[in-house]
Amino acid sequence: MPLILASNSPRRRELLKLLGLSFEVLPVETDERPLAGEPPQEYVLRLAEAKARTAAQVHAAPGIYLGADTTVFLDGQVLGKPQDAEEARRMLRQLRGRVHQVFTGLAVFDPERATCQKAYAVTDVPMRAYSDEEIEAYVASGDPLDKAGAYAIQHPWFRPVDALEGCFANVMGLPLCHLVGLLQAAGLRPSAVAPSACQEFLHYRCMVYPLYFPGFEPR
Repeated sequence: MPLILASNSPRRRELLKLLGLSFEVLPVETDERPLAGEPPQEYVLRLAEAKARTAAQVHAAPGIYLGADTTVFLDGQVLGKPQDAEEARRMLRQLRGRVHQVFTGLAVFDPERATCQKAYAVTDVPMRAYSDEEIEAYVASGDPLDKAGAYAIQHPWFRPVDALEGCFANVMGLPLCHLVGLLQAAGLRPSAVAPSACQEFLHYRCMVYPLYFPGFEPR
């Protein structure tokens, strides 16, 4: 069965390629407004499933549809993508020097079997005390405007995150260790081992992969 990624995120495409699976890209539009009182894990799972099901309706062909949604959570508030530069500045000031959480929801939908496997990942993210001048330069680059929380952890010179210990790929938008089990349940077999491929690509020593691959030691 072909794999269809219901996302236009270049970061998710890069990470999904690490599993050695061929896939098509079919981005779809969904209403990303959170419901009143909706917990962040329920929010990202709801949107991930909506994206996967919408892509299946649009494509109208057999396949395995992967939806994903990532959000930043701080002080009981979901921080999605900023609407403009001023909102990006406000978000970055809110996050500065504090620890927030990043949630990513995953949904793997098989319309032929009418099954939808779901999971979410959460990572504590400590932000460094970047300056107002750094915020201005980063906002001027345009990079924050399509990112939840108005930042990219992997940005080469802004580097907003200090001493991360959790899942780096989750903060980028696609936690691979969580995803592998969902794909396998849908009948797909990644040809690459997620912990090795992920750490080599990100140049990051992951501390959480043993929870999903017990006994495995990356090369």
